[in-house]
Amino acid sequence: MRSILFVFLLFSVSGFAQWKEYKLTSNGDTLNRVDKIGRKWGPWKLHYDSNRGEPGYEEEGWFEKNRKEGEWRLFSLMGDLVGIEYYKWGLKDSICRYFTRDGALRLEQSWRAINPDKEYDTLEIEDPDKFDTYRTVIVKNEGAAIKHGVWKYYDPETGRVVRSELYTLGKLEQEAKVPVTTEKKAVAKPKEVVEFEKKNSGKKKVRYRDGSTGG
Repeated sequence: MRSILFVFLLFSVSGFAQWKEYKLTSNGDTLNRVDKIGRKWGPWKLHYDSNRGEPGYEEEGWFEKNRKEGEWRLFSLMGDLVGIEYYKWGLKDSICRYFTRDGALRLEQSWRAINPDKEYDTLEIEDPDKFDTYRTVIVKNEGAAIKHGVWKYYDPETGRVVRSELYTLGKLEQEAKVPVTTEKKAVAKPKEVVEFEKKNSGKKKVRYRDGSTGG
């Protein structure tokens, strides 16, 4: 038993030793890991205080080589899910959705990430003149994600789209406004919000203690 415990402790110490900084949850999991050369890795939780009238929030997701990757979830400081974003190469990519504190969908954004390691990148986009056909476009890397696809703005009370914008590689192609109805209808919450509420029903917020090493 002692030998098993010793091996476990040795493995834990060696695992923590590879990180310059990290935080340890109450379950013994590591968060906010920074390697020896200052790069963020693995699961992270970030906190932003309210500033200049903008509400504070927290976000949780994954870093790879100091870049956000995959799904990131945004929460109000009260713990409500208020956004789901997707990242590639540290830039927004795919459909990002934002919700009210009551869980109603209020905005959908469509993004395309450009590989920051390349000066130029190639993308396949739908040809507007030919149905269901695509063409290859060479895009210069400007160091940021570009708006690409349909952006939808919702009336949270009715669930209707009140405005939409179509972007092609950052260029606004068309904008459509839809009259807002005063009729209030019961709106089903997006499945992401429902799944989140079911999964976290009755749970307390994750607490962690600082496990930073060195100066």
